[in-house]
Amino acid sequence: MGAFRSIVLACAVLAATPSPSLSARNPPPHPGQEAFVREVVAASRDAGKPLSARAVRTELARAVYRPAIIELISRPAEKTKPWHEYRPIFLNAKRIEDGVAFYREHRALLDEIAASYGVPAELIVAIIGVETNYGRITGKYRVVDALATLAFYYPPRADFFRGELKQLLLLGGAPFPKALHELEGSYAGAMGWGQFMPTSFAKYARDHDADGRIDLWSSKGDIFASIANYFVGYGWQTRGPVAHRATRANDARTITPGGYDPVYSVGQLAQWGYAIDAALDPETPATLVTFEGERGPEHWVVQQNFYVITRYNRSPMYSMAVHQLAQAIGQGAALAVSR
Repeated sequence: MGAFRSIVLACAVLAATPSPSLSARNPPPHPGQEAFVREVVAASRDAGKPLSARAVRTELARAVYRPAIIELISRPAEKTKPWHEYRPIFLNAKRIEDGVAFYREHRALLDEIAASYGVPAELIVAIIGVETNYGRITGKYRVVDALATLAFYYPPRADFFRGELKQLLLLGGAPFPKALHELEGSYAGAMGWGQFMPTSFAKYARDHDADGRIDLWSSKGDIFASIANYFVGYGWQTRGPVAHRATRANDARTITPGGYDPVYSVGQLAQWGYAIDAALDPETPATLVTFEGERGPEHWVVQQNFYVITRYNRSPMYSMAVHQLAQAIGQGAALAVSR
């Protein structure tokens, strides 16, 4: 009887314990989820592609809170490196050699897209080289986990990531090569070789191979065309100048622009003591950026296309590194062809 009673009690305990699979199917809602669901449903109706509240909740139920993502984004930023320390991270022999090899391997497709969009092939390659080391490091986090974690559990930037999560849900699975809950990217939710956030994906990603999907992980055509279209969307000027090293006169005016918009002109900057060794129209819009070089300040007169690169990443050092890497890749690829 004692053994039988023990079995009965054990069965009762098991019956009262929630099934793990049932719990997994019905996770608790994220903080503030219902207000977000209403926001997404309303936005989907405005876009003419209505989603039901149930469909939105189903997608959010698949999103798992990842404390590691909060730890990553909350880490105190490392001391900002000066230009002479930042530059070698991306402008080194290995990165340049790999970029030249990448360009040579995909030259026909890159040149086709460059001609179509008016964006240099070597710039497309440089972006991929800086963002993901030529497609080798695209991120290991599920995009929906990353965006939900930051949207619902990270107040300092919740508004931004709520917008990105909303855009991901509005896109749905249709344009992607996988279901939403299978997409992987960075801990901030950036996707593919070019590290597109959902809002950038919605605006600029392109189905170059015309297969009905936009695959920024595997389709070289989609990847290259999407990056090129991103630049076009921000005003890239075909064959336009990017940046020129400037010589500063002893009596030059001190200039501290508030941004990277070309709000001056090349001629005006020259009058103020910043001359460049390039035959540019003096009326060419430009501004000035200054970096901490190994031998003191480096002054650069930069134009519209430099500003466009800063739309990919707001850091002027990032933009200059991409520009100079592109130059090195272009020169290396041209040299390889001439041999």
